[in-house]
Amino acid sequence: MALIDPFQRAITYLRLSVTDRCDFRCVYCMSENMTFLPKKDLLTLEELDRLCSSFIRLGVEKLRITGGEPLVRRGIMTFFDGMSRHLDSGALKELTLTTNGSQLEKYAADLYAAGVRRVNVSLDTLDEAKFAEITRWGRLAQVLRGVDAALKAGLKVKINVVALKDFNEVELFDIAAWCADLGMDLTFIEVMPMGDIGNENRLGQYWSLDDLRGSLAERFTLTDLPDRTGGPARYVKLGETGQRIGFITPLSHNFCESCNRVRVTCTGEIYTCLGQEGKSDLRGPLRASEADAPLEDAIRAAIGLKPKGHDFDYSRQELGGQMSRHMSHTGG
Repeated sequence: MALIDPFQRAITYLRLSVTDRCDFRCVYCMSENMTFLPKKDLLTLEELDRLCSSFIRLGVEKLRITGGEPLVRRGIMTFFDGMSRHLDSGALKELTLTTNGSQLEKYAADLYAAGVRRVNVSLDTLDEAKFAEITRWGRLAQVLRGVDAALKAGLKVKINVVALKDFNEVELFDIAAWCADLGMDLTFIEVMPMGDIGNENRLGQYWSLDDLRGSLAERFTLTDLPDRTGGPARYVKLGETGQRIGFITPLSHNFCESCNRVRVTCTGEIYTCLGQEGKSDLRGPLRASEADAPLEDAIRAAIGLKPKGHDFDYSRQELGGQMSRHMSHTGG
C-alpha cells in the first residue's frame, strides 16, 4: 500500500542523509566549528539499508543520498552497492546523490557501477578565492576534477548554485556558459533561513530568483518548460544555448502543493517538511525489532503527520519561519 499523506499526496521520493560530517564548512550550511554527532547515534550502513528497503517496499521510487557530504562516510560504497539490487528489481527507479564534488574524482566510476546515473554537485562560484571563502575549507580545483571525472564516468551532472546577493551575482553568465559548454543542467536555489551561522545575515544574502531570472532574460530568450524531475525545481530553456536552467524558490514561490518527498537524517529522524520543526523517530523502532513491521508502522505514522506546507517568508523583510537546525543535519 502506497504512502499517502493527509493531503492526498503520494510520497515517492526519499532524501536520506548518511552523515552529518563534511569536508567543507559552507557559510550558509554549517558553523566553522561544528560539533558532530557521536558514532553510536548514527544509523549503521546496515540500518540505512533496512530503512531504505522499507521505504521502497512502501512505494518510494526515487532515493537521493545526501549529507553532510555523503562520500566522506566510511564504507559508503557498500551501501550504494546494496541499493543497486532495488534498481535491478525495478522497485527503485532512481538512485542519486547530492555532493560537494570533493570526492567524485575517487568515486565517480564506482557510483556509476552501482547504478547511479545522475549526481547534483553544489557549487556556488567558479572563482577560486571566493570558493575558498564560502566553503572555508574547500579547494575549487579538487571539485572541478571531480566534475570532470563524473562526466567521464558517464554520470549526468547538474550544478546547484545557491543564489547569494553581492557574492555570485556577477558570475551568473559565466556559470551558465560553463554548464552549457559541458552539457550540464544548472539549478539556482534561493538561500534558506536554516541554522545558527553566527554573523551571517540571511536576509542580506537573499537574492530573489525572480531578479535572477530577469537578468537572464536580458541576454537570453527564456521559454518555460513543463519538465518535472520529482523535485521542486521549475525549468526554463535558454533559446540561444539550448540549455535547461532550473529555479528552486522556497521563499518567493513555494511548491508545497506538489510535495512528494520526505527527509530522513543520519540518526533516523524523519522530517516530512524541510521548513517545519516537526519530526518523528525511526531509529527506535528500527533498533527495537529485527522485524520490519514496527518500522513500517512508524513510517506510516510519520507520513500521517506531514503538514500542508512551510512558513518561510522574506516578504516582510524579516526571517519568518526560520529553522534552528543546520542544513547539514537534515540533508538539504
